[in-house]
Amino acid sequence: MYAVIKTGGKQYRVQPGDLLVVEKLEGEPGANVAFGEVLMLGDGDAVTVGAPTVAGASVAATLIETRKGDKVKIFKKIRRQGYRRTRGHRQLESVLRVTAIAANGKEAKWDGKVDLTTKAELDARARGLTFQAPVGAKAEAAPAPKAKAAPKAKSAKEVVEDPAVKEAMASAETNAPVEAEAKKAAPKKAAAPKAEAAAEKKPAAKKAAKKDEGAAE
Repeated sequence: MYAVIKTGGKQYRVQPGDLLVVEKLEGEPGANVAFGEVLMLGDGDAVTVGAPTVAGASVAATLIETRKGDKVKIFKKIRRQGYRRTRGHRQLESVLRVTAIAANGKEAKWDGKVDLTTKAELDARARGLTFQAPVGAKAEAAPAPKAKAAPKAKSAKEVVEDPAVKEAMASAETNAPVEAEAKKAAPKKAAAPKAEAAAEKKPAAKKAAKKDEGAAE
């Protein structure tokens, strides 16, 4: 079943489940909206045309959001006069989800669940894009990640009883006497060549001093 309704000076062909964008309507997101000006009804091959409206027919919808539409630019110019003016306008509009059409004792309902996701986000999803909420829009606070609990400090007894610590202590005790014996058996380092050279220079210096004293006498 489908219907042709009139709202905001325009006519729209709708059926249950359609997403409809119309001139701004009063109400908050999630509010129910009813259209009584039904100009035509279609049910299969049967078509009912109103005069001017179909008596007893109505269309129910749910208001999803009220937003600004696409920008319309107005450009004015007078040639050879240096006159140019550019203006823009964004019309307020409401986004609706049609939920039911009722007429002549019959009613066609939409089986889906009304989701208040904005049309801009739905369009972005359809194009495979990432949606960015406009500046100033209220974003739902994301749950804060749970902080990881700090590991508990081990007591001295637990540290000593740790198998890895025990193994390290045992290996240290085993290697201690071997290292001590290696130090004792190691030969002493030879005297530095600088010390030997200094020792050789001392008698030579004494002989030179004696020669100088003899020459002076």
